[in-house]
Amino acid sequence: MSVFFYGCITLDGYLADKNHGLSWLHETGSPEETDCDCFYSEMDVTIMGRRTFEEIARLEDPGSAYPTTENYVFTHEDSLPQNGFTPVSGDVVGFVKSLGGDRNIWIVGGNTILAPLLERDMVDYLIIQIAPVLLEDGIPLFTQKGRMKRYRLDSVKQYGQFAELIYSKSGKNPCNFLIEDG
Repeated sequence: MSVFFYGCITLDGYLADKNHGLSWLHETGSPEETDCDCFYSEMDVTIMGRRTFEEIARLEDPGSAYPTTENYVFTHEDSLPQNGFTPVSGDVVGFVKSLGGDRNIWIVGGNTILAPLLERDMVDYLIIQIAPVLLEDGIPLFTQKGRMKRYRLDSVKQYGQFAELIYSKSGKNPCNFLIEDG
C-alpha cells in the first residue's frame, strides 16, 4: 500500500482561503495544465473530507471526476447525494490501515485527513503543486503534531504557473509514473 497526498497550495502554504474556498486556485490555472490525469490513472482509492467533497461537487459531477477509484468521504452524514462516494467516519488512520493490500491511496485534500496520517508516518509521497498566490490567511496544508518528518525531493516540474514538487518518504521511488524523463 502507498499513500499519496497530491494537491495544490499557495506560496504561503494554504490549501484554501479562510472560508474554505478555492477561487484563488481556479483563477490561476486548470488541472489540464498538470499531470493530474496520469497520476489519477495510477490510483485505486481516493479519500477526502466533507469540505473537499463539497468543493468538487460545486465544480462538476463528482462521479465523473473520480470514475475508476473507490471514493471515500469522511463525514458525519450517513449518505451522500452523489453516487460513487461512500461516507465514512471515525479514525482515518485505522480506516487507511483497513484498506491494506497493494493499493495506491490518494489523500485528495484536507489537513484534518492528512495530519493524522503524517503523524503516524503513513504518507509515502507528497506531490505538492504551488500556485503563485499569497493569501495571507487560510487553511494550512500542514497541521500535524509530533516529531520532525523528512522526505526526499525526487522531482521538480513546471506546469504553466504551477511548480510541482514530488517528495518520497523513503527516497526509493517505485512510482516511475511520477518521475518522467523530460
